[in-house]
Amino acid sequence: MSGPAYDPVPWSNDHADDVPYNHPMSPISPTTRFSDYRTPETEPLEYHDDLPPGAARPRFLGAALAREGPDPRESYASSSASLPPADDYSSSVYALNADGARASNYNAHYHDDPHDAEFSGSQQSLSMGKNPYLTEKRNVYPTGSSKRRNWIIGGIIVAILIAIAVVLIVIFAVVKPFDKKGSSSNSGAAADDSNHGTSSGANPTATNTPSSAIVTGGDGSKITMDDGTTFTYSNPFGGTWYWDPKDPFNNNAQAQSFTPPLNQSFNYGVTPIRGVNLGGWLVTEPFITPALYEQYQNSTPQAIDEWTLSQNMAADTANGGLQQLENHYKTFITEQDFARIAGAGLNFVRIPIPYWAIEVWDGEPFLPKTAWKYFLKAIQWARKYGIRINLDLHSLPGSQNGWNHSGRLGTINMLNGPMGLANAQRSLDYIRIIAEFISQPQYSDVVVMFGVTNEPFGPTMGQENLVRYYLQAYNLVRAASGVGENNGPMISLHEGFAGLSNWVGMFTNADRVGLDIHPYICFGTQSSDAYSTRLDIPCTTWASNQNNSMKNFGVTVAGEWSNAINDCGLFVNGVGLGTRYEGTYASGGPYPSLGSCDPWTDYTTWSTSMKGDIKNFALASMSALQNWFFWTWKIGNSSTTGKVESPQWSYSLGLEQGWMPTDPRQAQGVCDSNDAFSGQYQSWQTGGAGADQIPASFSSSYAWPPTSISNGGFATALPTYTPTGTIPTLPVPTFTASAKSSISAGNGWANSADSAGDFVPIPTCSYLDPWVGSAAPPSPLCSGAAAKRDLSSPSPAPTTPPKL
Repeated sequence: MSGPAYDPVPWSNDHADDVPYNHPMSPISPTTRFSDYRTPETEPLEYHDDLPPGAARPRFLGAALAREGPDPRESYASSSASLPPADDYSSSVYALNADGARASNYNAHYHDDPHDAEFSGSQQSLSMGKNPYLTEKRNVYPTGSSKRRNWIIGGIIVAILIAIAVVLIVIFAVVKPFDKKGSSSNSGAAADDSNHGTSSGANPTATNTPSSAIVTGGDGSKITMDDGTTFTYSNPFGGTWYWDPKDPFNNNAQAQSFTPPLNQSFNYGVTPIRGVNLGGWLVTEPFITPALYEQYQNSTPQAIDEWTLSQNMAADTANGGLQQLENHYKTFITEQDFARIAGAGLNFVRIPIPYWAIEVWDGEPFLPKTAWKYFLKAIQWARKYGIRINLDLHSLPGSQNGWNHSGRLGTINMLNGPMGLANAQRSLDYIRIIAEFISQPQYSDVVVMFGVTNEPFGPTMGQENLVRYYLQAYNLVRAASGVGENNGPMISLHEGFAGLSNWVGMFTNADRVGLDIHPYICFGTQSSDAYSTRLDIPCTTWASNQNNSMKNFGVTVAGEWSNAINDCGLFVNGVGLGTRYEGTYASGGPYPSLGSCDPWTDYTTWSTSMKGDIKNFALASMSALQNWFFWTWKIGNSSTTGKVESPQWSYSLGLEQGWMPTDPRQAQGVCDSNDAFSGQYQSWQTGGAGADQIPASFSSSYAWPPTSISNGGFATALPTYTPTGTIPTLPVPTFTASAKSSISAGNGWANSADSAGDFVPIPTCSYLDPWVGSAAPPSPLCSGAAAKRDLSSPSPAPTTPPKL
């Protein structure tokens, strides 16, 4: 696949000495470099303008565009159950016939069962004639049986059964469930977070009840999945699962005793985010799912990204065509993965999804709408195991960074080039559609965080335009959800490779906006040094930056990081690109060969000592980053070797093989004082007074749309869309069993007042391919009345409400 010419980076020469500032339309020499803002990947690669034709851009290329200390920045990458009686002594008979030993439980000493024992220090059988309590009573009534007596006894039994059922319902539906404003004796925001051992609380034993009635359980309980298969739940941290098909939106589940259940608010800054990415599932990547790509390495086109993978699969009708991707969705991540994640002490998952989960336009080869079906399954599984979701919009029209995980390897066409504004309009539509869905009360307690765009390449787009885009995204999300705690998701903004310090002062008094950073060390200067000599890197490199950002901006989360300390691994840099470590990397360099990657990728040969060092590296990273999502939960096997070829990137394999901690709380204090944020968030608003009061000066300075687009020109001269289309509302899940006719799954749209249409092409205007790269805008752009378009309005005019 031939790569188009490089799009020059629009950074001006007229920047202040202390803080560089971007002017999208300023002229700039293509050779301009700021020597003090370089990446460890070597200076020529800083803006990845030296890639040979056909070479893939690295997955992560972190341009160091802001000072964060004296050293260059590192590279960046892409409730318990209602229980049956434990024994006979908790029966209704013994509730009345309690001896002194049971007085604390029942506060009674009365015995009214002739078959029971007398409690006088030892248990003795009593004959009917010797019972001291019932003789007078028995003499009053005649012996023998009668229909009337049977009816009376039967009525009493029925009444008792009804009473027991009512009590169970009250206990289960009223007493046990948690309230957002209430508390529970076995939970709390972080009540026992300092306890690194197994929870001492008793786990539910709901498995003693008939299987049809089991809706919750803890460690050791048996779980039956939708397909009828079963497995045993393993969670040593006091977590409880909860799933009742008759009550599918119940949020009683709790991942661990030290994590709040879903129906309590998550206390950011108090309870750490300990999460993992589900990379490679709904957005495929060659190094995560190599077997999908290996089968089409000799095809034309070669499968190097999901675009070319989809083209190959569509042509491969003998093996199922494009539906092969759905088979991947079904098998790569399943319900058991969510159960294992909770059992690993993790409380969040970050799930990358592509825009084609919503729709595709003509000419785009992706499998449309199918990934959303499986994201709905993810919501159900996360709800069942008490795990919260960070939904990350990972792949955008035209590509926001030119890397393979954006959907198509090549040029950046979002906020860059002649189609940059049109693709941004379309991307904002998808952000709005997703926000409307996840802001519905049925989903808002599970999908609590929304990463609106993964790794937009700010050096090309320009930070000013990226801020404009983010502010418009913020407005759309808050229009869908409203303002305040529990009203829609926290909004996560990737820092766009501008550096955390360049975001200080942005989004002050915004309602729940956090920063996302992706620290990796594996794509910089390579070293053959062992893990044991590099254990101080996370603490000395990341911890202070995270603390400063949380103090000066607000919640700052490492959305991606891994255990890799070099770029070894199959397809890690991209298909066919080789590695820096072995001196075969296809771009930049030359890189000296440091030897073979085999010792770093063949985990079957790793010693106990090496595994221990990797675990210590992981603990140091967790400690320094504080709130984090490991990349990634699972790496698939190579179809050629039959094993994982990038083992340092797999959390689940690390658990199995012993180089990941079984209790992530062990990371607490590893970085000593550097890792403990104890200050106050300066601009983090949780919905109280002052929330969503962004200064008017900020809103006006970063109004949407931009006046110009990098490598495109003035916005008025570029192709744009019009908001007159029908909104492709996301579908809601369906449930096969429900005893409550009043249960509603929502309609995909939280705010009925949001009635603007979808952005679609203007019939009288001309457009380029959304993935065009460098090109001149169409001329003439439009004909007739449409030629004069007003782009100044930040919000589209209302049209007919979408059909829900």
